[in-house]
Amino acid sequence: MPFALLDNWRAPAPRPDKVAWLGSVDYAHRGLHHAGVPENSPAAFAGAIARGMGIECDVQRSLDGQAVVFHDDTLDRLTGESGPIGQRSAEQLGAMVLSGGTDTIPTLRQVLDLIGGRVPLLIEIKSPRKSNSRTSALCLAVRRVLEGYAGPHAIMSFDPRIVRWFADHSPLTVRGLVVTEENDKALAGMIRRRLSLWLARPDFLAYDIRDLPSRFAAAQRKRGLPLLTWTVCSPELRERALACADAPIAEGAGVA
Repeated sequence: MPFALLDNWRAPAPRPDKVAWLGSVDYAHRGLHHAGVPENSPAAFAGAIARGMGIECDVQRSLDGQAVVFHDDTLDRLTGESGPIGQRSAEQLGAMVLSGGTDTIPTLRQVLDLIGGRVPLLIEIKSPRKSNSRTSALCLAVRRVLEGYAGPHAIMSFDPRIVRWFADHSPLTVRGLVVTEENDKALAGMIRRRLSLWLARPDFLAYDIRDLPSRFAAAQRKRGLPLLTWTVCSPELRERALACADAPIAEGAGVA
């Protein structure tokens, strides 16, 4: 009971009408990607739209301060180039072909134009490894692109500072805290999760499927925070997601 009272004070549950749409669809993790269609590519996003699925994507900041859709902080795994993504401009990144396909790295604005409000969108903002100022710069770059976008959308991050930035500077934006308990299930980890919750003040949680069922996640869901779960990549994990959460973020064999 004491924790519930503290949670309600430090991280109030959102208005139900603000977050009701979150559980309305399954989400394609980095788009509906497979052989020949790379993750976080326009083709993967188009495939998800065609299936009526929501989309989850990742955002990094380019050298010239634009929000670009890419998961890793280096180019090595996903392109034929190497080095930090933050050392290339959006124009340079837009000329790089994603490995395994023909698409190039899109900006967030291009992805919003492609989706056009047809399906819900989850934007995971990757945390810069350096200063708070770079974190704020990335948040601001995302907010600028989202201004005027009318389709259902939310930001989310592992970094509670990013989620809190939107709580303070863009309170109408739906915001989620991404959580994993992996290798951190002892008392110290429980304390860290609750402190992150209080700092972030999220509208929902996006939880590691490997940690469900979770007492912490269930308690937050019970008091009004929708619970999404990632990465649902098998029929067995899909069953667990349906039993424990409001919507899966799925890929591969986890897609219905």
